[in-house]
Amino acid sequence: MTQKSSLPPVWFRLPPGFHDIGPGDAASLNAFAQALDSPAAQGELSELTDSLEELAGHDVVHTALGLHPEEPVGLTTSLFSLTIRQVGQPNPRLAVARTALAIARSTLWTSAVRRFIDLPSTLPCCLVAGIITVPDIEHHLFQARIATVHPDGRHVLVLDLTSACTEHAAAYTDILEAVAHTLQFTDPDPIAPKASGTSRILEVLL
Repeated sequence: MTQKSSLPPVWFRLPPGFHDIGPGDAASLNAFAQALDSPAAQGELSELTDSLEELAGHDVVHTALGLHPEEPVGLTTSLFSLTIRQVGQPNPRLAVARTALAIARSTLWTSAVRRFIDLPSTLPCCLVAGIITVPDIEHHLFQARIATVHPDGRHVLVLDLTSACTEHAAAYTDILEAVAHTLQFTDPDPIAPKASGTSRILEVLL
């Protein structure tokens, strides 16, 4: 669930392997990085910690770190975020279309696919996913972004999933689409079971 009182509430479910993080979790992230005994991982998590405060200023209301075992030995990581922005466009389909078009027009994309998604809510929804090149980062990144609208018609939601593990692009795309299908705008049953099971990237779908 989103936490900011000034924004409409949104509930969603992340699959196994995702752990909610925020600016107050810096110490835990640093401890985790040290446990990995990897200077590269420590550097990446340190940068992530520094960026969490900045994300709040860009209407990001929720972030989660995805950690999934990689065979034979290793770990794939990803970052999930949910952004909620107020829009002045009264037509929800046009608001989503404009948001998706702005995402797709980013100069960061080196390749991308774009398609509409049919949600259970029937709200307009669009996916943009592919490979991006970020300044000052040597390797390409995979990113999937989904734009949809809140039923109030005044807010656009953007779900993001980003990872350096470009070889799992298809799996990450499926994961983000599955998360979008769990979006709810009224309080779900509080005793509903939470996601459980394996967290391996290729077995993690909801």
